[in-house]
Amino acid sequence: MNDETDAGYLEYVTGRIPALRRVAYLLSGDEHQADDLVQETITKLYATWPRVAKVDNVDAYVHTMLVRTFLDDRRRGWWRVSLRGGAPPEQPAAPNTPVEEKAVLRAALGRIPARQQAVLVLRFLCDRPVADVAELLGCSEGTVKSQTSHGLSALRRILGDRVGGAL
Repeated sequence: MNDETDAGYLEYVTGRIPALRRVAYLLSGDEHQADDLVQETITKLYATWPRVAKVDNVDAYVHTMLVRTFLDDRRRGWWRVSLRGGAPPEQPAAPNTPVEEKAVLRAALGRIPARQQAVLVLRFLCDRPVADVAELLGCSEGTVKSQTSHGLSALRRILGDRVGGAL
């Protein structure tokens, strides 16, 4: 790329990193994985920036890239690359405080299928309308609605009485 194209890319990425990290964190529930998702997304973005910079809604395109990166990462499952060298990671000390609702919800979200998780995060935590979520995920609005229904049902089953009427 030339210097002008690089400058446009850097300007865009610099201004969007916080928003991308927020969405990535909401999807993954882990700061480190969120950083990895954003890094992978902006790396892919750099490779295609001359073409992407010309689209009408760059933000929507990049959010689609981020969500698809998350879904791809979840599909990798057990065979993900591990750089730990065989040693288990250090476990943080268990907190002495009771589990907060956010942690309970994050754990429950982690137990439902990735696509349902993505739909619920985009719909309710990122406050996206059904049409936007359908566009981001490359599916129909009906699919988003059914994934929302199935995801909420799964969360209700997982959380049981903890949520009362909240979900």
